[in-house]
Amino acid sequence: MSELIDLNLPELRAGLDSKKFSSVELTKSYLDRIESLSDLNAFISVDRDGALAQAQASDQILKQKGAASKEECLLGIPIAVKDIISVKGLRNTCGSKILGNYIAPYDATVTIKLKNAGAVISGKTNMDEFAMGSSNETSAFGAVLNPWDRKRVPGGSSGGSVVAVSARLSAASLGTDTGGSIRQPAALTSTVGIKPTYGRVSRYGVVAYASSLDQVGPFTHTVRDAAIMTRVLSGRDPLDSTSFDIAVPDFEKGLGTSIKGLKLGVPKQYFIAGLNKEVESSIKAAMEQYAKLGAELVDIDLPHTEAAVAAYYIVAPAEASSNLARFDGVRYGYRAEKCADLKEMYCRTRGEGFGPEVKRRIMMGTYVLSSGYYDAYYARAQKIRTLIAQDFKSAFADKCDLVICPTSPTTAFSIGEKISDPLSMYLNDVFTIPVNLAGLPAMSLPCGFDSKGLPIGVQLIAKAFDEETIFKAAYAFEQSTDWHKRTPQL
Repeated sequence: MSELIDLNLPELRAGLDSKKFSSVELTKSYLDRIESLSDLNAFISVDRDGALAQAQASDQILKQKGAASKEECLLGIPIAVKDIISVKGLRNTCGSKILGNYIAPYDATVTIKLKNAGAVISGKTNMDEFAMGSSNETSAFGAVLNPWDRKRVPGGSSGGSVVAVSARLSAASLGTDTGGSIRQPAALTSTVGIKPTYGRVSRYGVVAYASSLDQVGPFTHTVRDAAIMTRVLSGRDPLDSTSFDIAVPDFEKGLGTSIKGLKLGVPKQYFIAGLNKEVESSIKAAMEQYAKLGAELVDIDLPHTEAAVAAYYIVAPAEASSNLARFDGVRYGYRAEKCADLKEMYCRTRGEGFGPEVKRRIMMGTYVLSSGYYDAYYARAQKIRTLIAQDFKSAFADKCDLVICPTSPTTAFSIGEKISDPLSMYLNDVFTIPVNLAGLPAMSLPCGFDSKGLPIGVQLIAKAFDEETIFKAAYAFEQSTDWHKRTPQL
């Protein structure tokens, strides 16, 4: 049944409803592939018994009902979940030693939404420790390998989730995006990844890195799959005070409609020194394709973009230093042994339990929030954040419907190439970070390959809660090209 793993979500839905194959057969196909490609290190935990039990239950429901309803659009379909999102009864490690044996006692809201849609949750995927990284090399469980080239990174922090989709280990998966951790790995692995508007999807049950930036979103094979998954995940949640009470559109409705006259803003600040020439060439080819489809390309100015990375690496570590203070060995997680007193237990637990990158960001965050430095760093970073949001708001009000730009400045780099150079690693998110600071929706989708056969992604950014326009434009491009049809040779 190996051909099943190549089907998209509508094809899987049709096959299950017509009884061409069962959920148990489908789930076994994915589970067997996860096992055969375990060297990719995409999963921290695989719930084989639980997944097969869910699949059997799905088959019984289909036997009784005949076909799934729209609300049960994922019935019987295996979905993988990033190991920062709580799934009741499964480990929720956040890719860390300090939570290495922590079992989630409840489901995150997005997990409940997956279950309500009938999804089979196959396991928890590997990730950079506490979502801090751009390469998936900071995980306490080892690096994830890029299926397009095992010597290269898949991007981070949602590296396991993106490889689960790219390598056909799962029909779709969930990741989180704080500074580009869905879009950047999607670009490096030829998958579709969307970060919804901040507040579109609940964060309840998602272990916080930077609370004002984190957002859950899906990885998929196609734009339509992404539209289906985003609809499932979206909606107001009374358990998350930052989630918006706004109607959830049918994101599939506009797919296939004309994009003639759609204005795509091209920001000069995103075509800078350091942008790989082959990446730049592919992005410009994507722009030309959009022009052929009837879209209009317009130059726009986002003048505060160059300050985004600096602002992000003040705001995000500041929030992380507060959020991660709860991991002290007292209530749950790892605890250092044979400590003389409480202070030593705190210090040793955190010293032994956290990895180097997490410690670095906690220290940075504590510093910028400390007395005498708050106004000089954190307050100024928040002002820059406001200016970045205003830049986008002005562009969408006066110039364009979407912004088009690169997702990542390079293709996938070699494992170990940048891990000892934090600044170089941080700059990998230069094109994705502004979106998080402004709270906007954005998608990365395949648009080419470099001379080494490594994937390249193009990024589309919209105004708040206008994911519909992103899906419409992304689908038009996808259907006019063949980039998304290529798969890694495994």
